[in-house]
Amino acid sequence: MHTALTSEVEEAMHADQLLPFIADTFDQMPFNRLLGLKVTRFDEQQAEVRFDWAGQLVGNPVQQILHGGVIASVLDVVGGLMAVSSALTRLGDIADAELAEKLGKMSTIDIRTDYLRPGRGQQFIATAQVIRTGNKVCVCRMELHNEQGTHIALGTGTYLVG
Repeated sequence: MHTALTSEVEEAMHADQLLPFIADTFDQMPFNRLLGLKVTRFDEQQAEVRFDWAGQLVGNPVQQILHGGVIASVLDVVGGLMAVSSALTRLGDIADAELAEKLGKMSTIDIRTDYLRPGRGQQFIATAQVIRTGNKVCVCRMELHNEQGTHIALGTGTYLVG
């Protein structure tokens, strides 16, 4: 975001630019692209990520179901997205350097995944909401459903945000 013309003046990202920037950043992450993830909803109340069925995501070739690691990873991605939103939207306008520093320090502390049903479907929808957030830690609840609304998994994630 810095250019030669603005190198001596610190740019700031306005609050209304922050969520689209974060969503685009998550969409561009190589691992998220490998899984085929796309952020489809992202606001202060909920994050939503979708992906399509793909043969390379199979964990059990006999049953043709999603790999458990794919399920856990997707829940972690959508929970992390929600935690980032919760932490950064409270800041208002933020300088580019401060945003980069904060994003670099955010990480998953713990995640629990409960597998409820086999991962079958043509499209999958992962959602996350904040349960509690503070200055240092954010806790989110995540769910994974298929396009028919079948509840496949749920998770609880704890994220370092400060």
